[in-house]
Amino acid sequence: MPSITDLVPDPAALERIATGSTWAEGPCWIPATRSLRWSDIPGDRILEWHQETGVTTVYASGVEFTNGRTLDRDGSVVQCSHGRRRVERDRGGVVTTVVDGWAGGRLNSPNDVVVTRDGSVWFTDPAYGITQPREGHPGVREYGDHWVFRCGPDGEDLRPVVLDVDEPNGLAFSPDERVLYVASSSTAEPVIRMYDVDGGRVKNGRVFARLGPGEGVPDGIRVDEHGDVWSSTHRGVTVFAPDGTRIGDVPVPEVVANLCFGGDDGTTLFVTATTSVHRIATTTRDAAAVS
Repeated sequence: MPSITDLVPDPAALERIATGSTWAEGPCWIPATRSLRWSDIPGDRILEWHQETGVTTVYASGVEFTNGRTLDRDGSVVQCSHGRRRVERDRGGVVTTVVDGWAGGRLNSPNDVVVTRDGSVWFTDPAYGITQPREGHPGVREYGDHWVFRCGPDGEDLRPVVLDVDEPNGLAFSPDERVLYVASSSTAEPVIRMYDVDGGRVKNGRVFARLGPGEGVPDGIRVDEHGDVWSSTHRGVTVFAPDGTRIGDVPVPEVVANLCFGGDDGTTLFVTATTSVHRIATTTRDAAAVS
């Protein structure tokens, strides 16, 4: 098993590259523009940091409280909207609905999303956007629960796939997409769960890893090309080996919401943490980057 310095040569070399958010979330590296895009959820805006200039700009405002996002297979961005209670696609600034309802009712407030190699869209649907005053609009759970859903690229064949997580939040796949990891942000059980995936079927749910005392709850997670799971915590970023063993930590001076890999060679880890965005050099890349 590697040590943390095999993956992050200098865990103390964290660099803050942007600040001024209220609650920074949903980072996504955009290769076409060499920029990092993220949500300032209570600020109701999307921000971008541009690698070439180091300047942060407002990509869009009045965006209905977007949260997590991911790069689609065609280079467009699939993102979650608390306010519109939907998963949506941003293609060159034109935003359209992917899916916004289940069984005749609205979704809760989609939180985080991934796109698999076949173009399927997988997303978590907790209720923060309808229960937290600064993160959306007051509402009710119209299907009465919090699930993980899967649908086709354009929202077709929507169905729940994980029903046993109290507050599903971040999600990520193993490099071969045969294991799905889901962060449970419930204070009653702050764990990362794992599931076997067979096509569109998900089964055999079990606990993969737990955070330690004082580390809060897991939120955003990523899996690297080696199958290591990188999780946000209240103290920084914690890395777990594929067998759930804790490899080590990268301290961050604010509560971490989410993270992603990016940069020109994909080995820079970007971290959204409360008001700021940080980066640090690693020796690995996102599992999706090797597909």
